[in-house]
Amino acid sequence: MQSMSGTEAVQRRWHGPWYRFREVAFEASFLPSPDEDLDSVCNVDVLVDLQDGSRWTATVFTVAEVERLMEVWAGGGEALCGRYFWVSHGLIVKDPGIDSMSQVTAGLNETDEFSTVFQRLEVPT
Repeated sequence: MQSMSGTEAVQRRWHGPWYRFREVAFEASFLPSPDEDLDSVCNVDVLVDLQDGSRWTATVFTVAEVERLMEVWAGGGEALCGRYFWVSHGLIVKDPGIDSMSQVTAGLNETDEFSTVFQRLEVPT
């Protein structure tokens, strides 16, 4: 897999419940459900560690997952019966899968948009 700049993933691996994707510029740790197919992930939390030592987070949803959740909420009364969707530090992507989400993360890391989309976490010293 290549990012927008053409750099390739250095490493992909499981570490406990986290699926880690590492490039030279960052490491992204995704938390999919235990039996979830990595190519089908459509709703997942991600932590990103940048080279400068900063740590960032987001919850990534596909467009289809947002639609599915809103339909469920329409029947259950949540979010004004599914009339809106809101989540802090949320990122909505077109395509499912950890690879696709990693590509978006890499692309955002290469632009000024990364710090707008992801929420910075305070790392204890």
